Amino acid sequence: MAKKDQVPAEPDREPRQQYAALPWRRAPGGDLEVLLITSRETRRWVIPKGWPIKGLKSPQSAAREALEEAGVEGETGKSKLGIFHYDKKLRSGRVQKVRVAVYSLQVTHERESWKEKDQREKLWTTPEQAASLVEEPELRALIAAFAP
Repeated sequence: MAKKDQVPAEPDREPRQQYAALPWRRAPGGDLEVLLITSRETRRWVIPKGWPIKGLKSPQSAAREALEEAGVEGETGKSKLGIFHYDKKLRSGRVQKVRVAVYSLQVTHERESWKEKDQREKLWTTPEQAASLVEEPELRALIAAFAP
């Protein structure tokens, strides 16, 4: 039974929109690598993502999240790779349905220091390995099928 003060964890009706980057590069041997980061709370493997940023178009919002969360910069694809959905647990205890549009980000520069460096881990790996590490089925499929 829920306590009086707790807000029930009921999903909101409409999904909210987020934008994400799938950072990628070619390893010295030419192999394709993608970048995963850990989420701050649950430490799950994810890609950089966040809410829309006022004044920025969706690909630029995705690129800003990649810079803040993973310290990477580069060329963002103009059209989305795809979308995935997940349930975000809010501080209030409620669950918010979220739809995430994903854009490719060809990494040209990796910073030594960035905003969330001390809050996350990073992992460069193959798309196949990355797909096996993420929990969201739609994101798993999107990463597994990725070819720049």
